[in-house]
Amino acid sequence: MNTRVFGIIACLIAVLSWGTMFPIMSTVLPKVNPFFFTAIRYTLAGFLFMAVLAAREGIRSLFDIEKGWLLLLLGSMGFAGFGFLVFFGQQLAGPHGAFTASVFMALMPMLSVFVNRIFRKIRPLPLTVVFICLSFFGAIFAATRGDFRALLQLGDTLVANIVITLGAFCWVSYTIGAINFPQWSSLKYTTVTTMFSLPTIYAVNIVLHSTGMVVAPSTGVVFSMWPQIAYMVVIAAFVAVLSWNTGNKILTPINGVLFMDVVPAMAFAVSTFCGHAPSAAQVFGASCSVIALILNNLYQRRSAFRVQPVAKVEPHVTEAGMKVSLGQG
Repeated sequence: MNTRVFGIIACLIAVLSWGTMFPIMSTVLPKVNPFFFTAIRYTLAGFLFMAVLAAREGIRSLFDIEKGWLLLLLGSMGFAGFGFLVFFGQQLAGPHGAFTASVFMALMPMLSVFVNRIFRKIRPLPLTVVFICLSFFGAIFAATRGDFRALLQLGDTLVANIVITLGAFCWVSYTIGAINFPQWSSLKYTTVTTMFSLPTIYAVNIVLHSTGMVVAPSTGVVFSMWPQIAYMVVIAAFVAVLSWNTGNKILTPINGVLFMDVVPAMAFAVSTFCGHAPSAAQVFGASCSVIALILNNLYQRRSAFRVQPVAKVEPHVTEAGMKVSLGQG
């Protein structure tokens, strides 16, 4: 299988898994707060990651690490930051929480352009911005079924929107942060960052619980939700996160993050399996996102073929990490 095709499939596996995640969490949040749930989720997922890494690359790989401070920061942003903020925002948004959270995931491609441009001084290829906007439009069109007045409901949950956006920013930063460990496999990056996120996750939970801001769920409540926990640990954490990091390692983050626009469409596709057929507006919106992904992929491949050898002129860097001579096509 072509490596690039494998990267696309990996990203699709991740976002399709996450599209189902928000409706599932809508059944969890009324019973278990997002902080304790995140601790349960990534503790169990962490053991899975460590077992697989030890089997694949040896136990020594668990301890052969570097840039510990950066791993702590990235792990905390990716797992503590995203898990706490997005699901807390979904909880704050109330009945429309799953809708709100899934829609705001479509902001990630735009946030990735911002992060790359501001912090890494990397500007996107011109048409990539166009495809990001097309994909975002398709995601919103599908999520609202073509009725953009539904977006006005988001204004009633301004705090929730801000919290979810901060969570999305954390995940984008975590995704892009993987470029600092190019020699590591996707499995190792995922495993080690999960391990390094746990101290932050536990510390936040201890503080919130000791101050009475959150209440620990009973053992009975936790065990009663084993199907949701199983999905969130095995599929939405282990399979999805590993697939996500693998796909982004192949496609580069600026291209991989574009797949997040599939999440809103997938979240609403779940309702189809519950007996609600998709509307023409949802089909149209999902088609726009898919077309944008395909066109961006073809555009990236074409641009790669046009890369010129670095000459004496000063190069600039694109989001694909390619050096392109200024003034040349």
